[in-house]
Amino acid sequence: MKTFLMMLLTVALTNLSDNYIKPEESAVVYYSPSTTIQVDFVFTEETCEKGIYADYAEPLLGITDAIQENQKTYTLTDVNIYTSTDVDLNRVHKVAANKDFPIQLLSINERGLLTGYNLPPVTKEHRPKTPKQETVSKIEPARPLQLPEEVVDAKTPSEKAHAIARYIFHLREVRTYLLSGEVEHAPTDGEAMRLVLEELDNQERQLIELFIGTKTIVTKHETIQCRPMGDDFKRWDRDLYFSKENGFTTEENIDAEKIEIRTEFQHQFRQPEETQKKKSNKKNPDVSEPSQLVYNLPGNARVFVQYRSQQLKSKVVPVAQFGMDVPLSKDLFTGATLPSIVFNEKTGNIISISK
Repeated sequence: MKTFLMMLLTVALTNLSDNYIKPEESAVVYYSPSTTIQVDFVFTEETCEKGIYADYAEPLLGITDAIQENQKTYTLTDVNIYTSTDVDLNRVHKVAANKDFPIQLLSINERGLLTGYNLPPVTKEHRPKTPKQETVSKIEPARPLQLPEEVVDAKTPSEKAHAIARYIFHLREVRTYLLSGEVEHAPTDGEAMRLVLEELDNQERQLIELFIGTKTIVTKHETIQCRPMGDDFKRWDRDLYFSKENGFTTEENIDAEKIEIRTEFQHQFRQPEETQKKKSNKKNPDVSEPSQLVYNLPGNARVFVQYRSQQLKSKVVPVAQFGMDVPLSKDLFTGATLPSIVFNEKTGNIISISK
């Protein structure tokens, strides 16, 4: 409520048009919405680290695909196009109180956007408060790798690599004996056997990583946005360049290519001229007299995202500020039963009208 009152004060100080609230006047103001288009790029960062015994992976273990150098590679995996909503400070609407239009029935959110008229009150279900349960996630420390004395006592990298390779084959042999039941003191309990086999697999994996290296993949996001104003629909906050070697970067990077974002209007409405507004207010038996309450008929635009001559995404989105203010008929608010109107606060359009 405090925020909304500040917005009313801002309008009173800055807007000296018909929307200015005069002293002792009973009225409220609300804003038309303004749309910001956001394009969110989802990409992965794959980090490959060479194992310290990578040169021995093929001759000792027969592994031919060991990582041979440290590197990072980036891959675009998805593109999401969505919108966020703010107020359009250039489109302010005043509704004055009168006997035919009770302004207390207007529902306006904390940002000053119209959400409804004559809506039933929102009742909150009362439930006894329960104390929050504190959840503690226990992270088990990584179990240190137990190496045999032969590996610990080895002097050169070659000797260590050979000793580790022999130990890997030993672990595999023990695992085979356990599964075949040839071990005299093998666990008889199923859960105990599972834990033993799991530990053997864990040790072998850690040892093999010394030869083949490690690979980690992290998913990241990069977002660009545009808030169309006037006739300018292509003013994105920055240009985006992407490369497999550096991810999102700048145009100075010679291996990067620009991500093209193109927009096309599907529907764009223009606000009528002031003279046209006055003409529409003249009495005409075929035209209903407009009320003080207006809604926004939003424009639509299609957003295209392209990279390396390939279209990554195409989507139609509503653009509120390229819409048109449309007054509701005054006849709608006459009679014994007032209408219940739900407005879309993101676009300013009407969701439903019922009586």
